[in-house]
Amino acid sequence: MTATAPSPQPSISGSTRLYAVVGDPVAQVQSPGLLNPLFADQGLDAVLVPVEVRPDDLEQVIRGLQRIGNLDGIFVTVPHKADAARLADRHSRTVEIAGTSNVLRRETDGRWFAENFDGAGFVAGLARAGHEIRGSRVALAGAGGAGSAIAAALLTAGATRIAVTDPDRPKLDALVGRLARYWPGRVHAVAEPALNDSDLAVNATPLGLRSSDPLPFPPEALAPGAAVADIIMKPHETPLLRQAAALGHHVHHGIDMLKGQVEFYCEFFGLRAPGTG
Repeated sequence: MTATAPSPQPSISGSTRLYAVVGDPVAQVQSPGLLNPLFADQGLDAVLVPVEVRPDDLEQVIRGLQRIGNLDGIFVTVPHKADAARLADRHSRTVEIAGTSNVLRRETDGRWFAENFDGAGFVAGLARAGHEIRGSRVALAGAGGAGSAIAAALLTAGATRIAVTDPDRPKLDALVGRLARYWPGRVHAVAEPALNDSDLAVNATPLGLRSSDPLPFPPEALAPGAAVADIIMKPHETPLLRQAAALGHHVHHGIDMLKGQVEFYCEFFGLRAPGTG
């Protein structure tokens, strides 16, 4: 058997530009595995590292990172996306609508700009997999950081109805209120997932990160032909997706959302998109 050559490690120097991805936990994050090879392929002296931050420490850590002179960007994952948006100086329209951010960029004037590509990446991944969004009815579990951006992106892409559930009723009502200003009559807060008449059911909650987690919704309640998407990236095959596939539903994996975001991140940070030479 021939030994497999180890993957090249990033070369860290005094001129290395830094990026951080903050979350709690961070063991599941996949962005370093996608973006560090991209930096290497483009000959960039840059590295993205995971940083585990408890919610009570988030502001102190973000403020500290923002003061590091060679740190150009901060990626944000669960559960910090709403709080991170408030720690930026400027916000995109998507962040204003969703109320959450998944990436911050240092501007030339030293201020920090917040954007959220969760929704755009999720929709791009669905489109690449051949799922039709325009005219679809969606059941969405989760009104948090990713769920809010996904809801806005699905509505922008032409979903006719999104029924959103979340145990945090004030957070749910706030999201529906923001979305309704832009898409009146197309988004609804519901106590239970509206599964039996949905074309697509989305888990945008953390349920599935741990093997002991309950399912976010029962896939057996979906109509035949409905698709099920999960934003959990690790494990790749979540219990929800395994059960949905066993029932004959089309399934869409969490890593596809991140893959769908890579081109947006490249444009955001002034990098070449993969495959563009």
